[in-house]
Amino acid sequence: MNLNQSKQPVSSQQSPMGEAYYQDDEIDLRELFIALWKGKILIVATTFIFAAVAVVYALNAQEWWSSKARIVEPQVNDFAVYRQQVKSFQPIFDTYQDDGTVLVSKELDDLVEPDKIFAQFIRSFNATANKKRFFDNNETFLAFKKALREDADESADAQVAQRRLYSEWYQKISAAPAEKNRRDEYIISLQATTQMDSYNLLNDYIAMIEKKVQADAIKNIEATLDAKETQLKQQKVILESQAKQVLEVELQRSKYAYDIAEAASVDAPLQNLGDKELFAINLGAKAIKAKIAALEDVKNLAVIEPRLQQIDAKLGLMAKLEINENVELNAYRFIEEVEQPISRDAPKRALIAVLGALFGGMLGVGIVLVRFAFGRNREN
Repeated sequence: MNLNQSKQPVSSQQSPMGEAYYQDDEIDLRELFIALWKGKILIVATTFIFAAVAVVYALNAQEWWSSKARIVEPQVNDFAVYRQQVKSFQPIFDTYQDDGTVLVSKELDDLVEPDKIFAQFIRSFNATANKKRFFDNNETFLAFKKALREDADESADAQVAQRRLYSEWYQKISAAPAEKNRRDEYIISLQATTQMDSYNLLNDYIAMIEKKVQADAIKNIEATLDAKETQLKQQKVILESQAKQVLEVELQRSKYAYDIAEAASVDAPLQNLGDKELFAINLGAKAIKAKIAALEDVKNLAVIEPRLQQIDAKLGLMAKLEINENVELNAYRFIEEVEQPISRDAPKRALIAVLGALFGGMLGVGIVLVRFAFGRNREN
């Protein structure tokens, strides 16, 4: 028996049903490529249509541009005039002791610390209230708001849409740390519909925040001084009351001592009598009478309470010093100034066109493959 004869029975054992089964499940790549070639017009057509739609959308979509700047904490010379004005009130807060030493107060330090001033600028820059006030005076935003109002009625949905519009625009202004764990260097940015608008609006917003920080700094000084003035006036009232009471008690004691001295016929000072008695008569009636006259003539209570002189001096200095509301205050320092953006944030026209063409081509290929699969099943 030769080799061909021995193999013949094996091939004859394959059933026709098995051959049909394997033929149905197998996909010939040649047939698949032929089907794709036959459907090339459909594929090209869908690719062209979607690419054209993507290009039209990209050309007509709203453009957005972002201008940016990099800022850091100010140096002392950036707000030297403001610091000098604040420190001119330092003697009002210091405490002068009887031995000549001075206890320096730190109440004004927070007003002139660079990190505190810079933090105030960042908070004001990111404050929603400041952003709203700025946008309500911006023509570009008002145009968006007007278009939204024309498309919607005065319903609850319209109000929600308006709040959503504000929320979206709030995110277009931001001050974020340049690095994750640093708080002394920030990148500030503003996004607008044109290249020039983003540049001008960021400069305008920075100028508005500068004025806001300056106004807040002046208000902080005024509030601190008002609180200190109230404190000094309250201390003065208390010390004057105490001095009046001491004066009245001493006057009453002197009168009693005078009556006792006269009754004892002690007119001249006596050395053998102590001065620690409740009603000391060692001065003699004549001297005690003179003391009574002097006590009754006291008009300046600082004679009784010397601390009143210090309080009056501080109140007098506070009245003479004035706050310059236009004092120069630079709450930050540029390390990269605001410049016009080179490229827009959106739309990414080339990417949109490529994605549109890719999606159209994939859709065309999908349609051709589905048609090929259904046609093959019908044939089987």
